[in-house]
Amino acid sequence: MRYISYNGSKKGVCMFQIEFYETKDGQRPIEEFLDSLDDKMTAKLVGLMEILEEYGNNLRMPYSKHLEDGIFELRCKQGSGIVRILYFFYYEGKIIITNGFVKKTQKTPRQEIETAKQRRDDWISREGR
Repeated sequence: MRYISYNGSKKGVCMFQIEFYETKDGQRPIEEFLDSLDDKMTAKLVGLMEILEEYGNNLRMPYSKHLEDGIFELRCKQGSGIVRILYFFYYEGKIIITNGFVKKTQKTPRQEIETAKQRRDDWISREGR
């Protein structure tokens, strides 16, 4: 399944643009994660990503929450399922989505935050700046 960034802004211009983290060999782990979810959850997440593109760093609870060290989570609940998508902001209005997980505990698992930080550092080292 392909996930295309949609500019849902009523003004026709988004200040932010979402990109998926990509490994050196071209894999996009977040696409695999999104493909593993049911259609309703995926549709809701895509809608939330559109909202994130429109509002960027002005998006707050209940949709978005800063976790630590520049890592944020996009919060999604569909029925009894809860999913989190982790991301960071980069120059020129870029939002880089690093990873996602199905939430099963009260706190965000430390390993998910560390994965987001490692992928952020890798992305920045390859993109420069």
